[in-house]
Amino acid sequence: MKINIQFEKMDTSEFMEAFALKKLNKLGEKYNWIINADVFYKKEKDPKGKGKICKIDLSLVGSKIFAFSNEISFKEATSETIRDLEKQLEKRKKELKPYS
Repeated sequence: MKINIQFEKMDTSEFMEAFALKKLNKLGEKYNWIINADVFYKKEKDPKGKGKICKIDLSLVGSKIFAFSNEISFKEATSETIRDLEKQLEKRKKELKPYS
């Protein structure tokens, strides 16, 4: 799986790159039909105190899935986004099973 990580209007973070790569590589081992992952990190002003956004697009065989999360930290946002993607991947996996 190819992984692209971008930081929008902010400095890059080696820690967040390593964290995202570790999580996405685990996901790629479990779901081997993932072709590509595009990760976007962005800071926004949020009156609720959140504002750390992580968006992930996954290209799969036949389609794409997308998830994003707005949390207090980028680490939490990444973890939440990947949990959402995993739910979508499980659903997709059930659809891909051949009928007998």
